[in-house]
Amino acid sequence: MKIDRDIVIYTAQKINIKEKYPVCTLAGKPTYALETAIAFHMILSVLLFTFVFLMAPACKKDQPAATEPKGYQLVWSDEFNTDGPPNPSNWRFENGFVRNEELQWYQPDNAFCENGFLIIEGKRERKPNPNYRAGSGNWKENRPFAEYTSSSLLTRGLFQWQFGRFEMRAKIDTRAGLWPAFWTLGVSGEWPHCGEVDIMEFYQGKILANVAWGAEERWQAVWDGYRRPITEFGDPDWSQKFHVWRMDWDEENIFLYVDDELLNATSLKQTVNRDAEKKNPFLQPHYIIVNLAIGGTAGGDPSHTAFPSRYEIDYVRVYQK
Repeated sequence: MKIDRDIVIYTAQKINIKEKYPVCTLAGKPTYALETAIAFHMILSVLLFTFVFLMAPACKKDQPAATEPKGYQLVWSDEFNTDGPPNPSNWRFENGFVRNEELQWYQPDNAFCENGFLIIEGKRERKPNPNYRAGSGNWKENRPFAEYTSSSLLTRGLFQWQFGRFEMRAKIDTRAGLWPAFWTLGVSGEWPHCGEVDIMEFYQGKILANVAWGAEERWQAVWDGYRRPITEFGDPDWSQKFHVWRMDWDEENIFLYVDDELLNATSLKQTVNRDAEKKNPFLQPHYIIVNLAIGGTAGGDPSHTAFPSRYEIDYVRVYQK
């Protein structure tokens, strides 16, 4: 650690207390007993201040340690401790217009790690749609521009797990038009017959905790859903705080929690797809998705919301027995 020598010398020389007899020399000039004591006290203060100042940017956030729950072992996590892009060994990105007629263009640029957090940033910015085709009936192609950008990260093709505890600590933006989520999809089958678990989903003032599987028809889901207005948590500052969402999933049940409060419980006896295959999509591995959507079929109207918006994730962890 380098200390600015000029600051130290200047601090010592600023002392101007008159004594009759010089007792030592400081910075090449005579000084005196009381002056010496004060000068060294101020030098010590400067050194301490400089140390704190230089070390502050490197200080780690106050983060709960990855304590393994009883009966579980930590098998995967991302603590987002390295500033810069998310770890490509853990995450891939979705790109462009993806689902639900949402307004954002997904791109990697809107996700970054900062001070031990993953930040997914929603922005109001115009982006040309390279897939635009005038007159197309496909919503992904009939928009000449995207008016918003964001990011969606997923572990698909990198990591997937069958059963366990999936946990995230995060702070979400609950303003109009925003649709943050922490969820899983099964590795096999098209949606919804692959199975979906919304460990955390928010839109239009409500927290959701859902499990979905396939109906008789293609693209149709059977939902075991839960919705709760955030006003019912009884905390006016709820949206300004970090919360812990988790799924406990085994061969028999899926339990969904926020801050250790059980929101939804689903028996896997009921989650068999209703098509001819009769597959249970929760008896296969799932991968994780974290994303910030904007608008779309459920997200609401973001036109009066100030941007950028930040979805701040402290960690994502997976435990297994």
